[in-house]
Amino acid sequence: MRLLPGILAMAATVVASNILVQFLFGQWLTWGAFTYPIAFLITDLTNRLHGAAAARKVVLAGFATGLVCSVIGTQIMGDFGPLVTWRIALGSGLAFLLAQMVDVEIFDRLRQGSWWRAPLVSTLIGSALDTAVFFSVAFSTGLAFIEPGNDVSWANEVLPLLGAGPMAPLWVSLAFADWGVKLALAFIALVPFRLILGRLRAGVA
Repeated sequence: MRLLPGILAMAATVVASNILVQFLFGQWLTWGAFTYPIAFLITDLTNRLHGAAAARKVVLAGFATGLVCSVIGTQIMGDFGPLVTWRIALGSGLAFLLAQMVDVEIFDRLRQGSWWRAPLVSTLIGSALDTAVFFSVAFSTGLAFIEPGNDVSWANEVLPLLGAGPMAPLWVSLAFADWGVKLALAFIALVPFRLILGRLRAGVA
């Protein structure tokens, strides 16, 4: 029962992110980019309060929830085909699991340092891994063999990076924008991490 709040919060975050990722925010982002980083906050709070083993259980609950959402998405047809392709489903699940598990391990190794060090470093590294794995698996032409029938040519159109930089495939711009949001939120999340941790510990006391 002690992990139920974390499991429910993680499941809600994953479901919300899977829904909001379908809606654009500007040219390079979706609304899901702003909700998904909350998963790292939940993992880190669980890790700090209950330990690494408990945090892994919460991560696995989130992974299972994301898997269900992805499978459902592959069966819902939109204007251009399924709302979720199998490449996106694989990339999303693999990125989440790897990034969150790495976050747990790094946090656990740094947990004895300053209060902000473990959540910040683990989230920064986990976020970078998450972005790299997801966008590469979902859109890179080098991994087209994963789902040969899925046309990702739109994501590989060569354009200026973020509209102003060197020429790069569109998916690279999307990845950089996503990563930028995650970096910013990694620092912002230190505030609720500190506040929530303090309240929970005060409640226990």
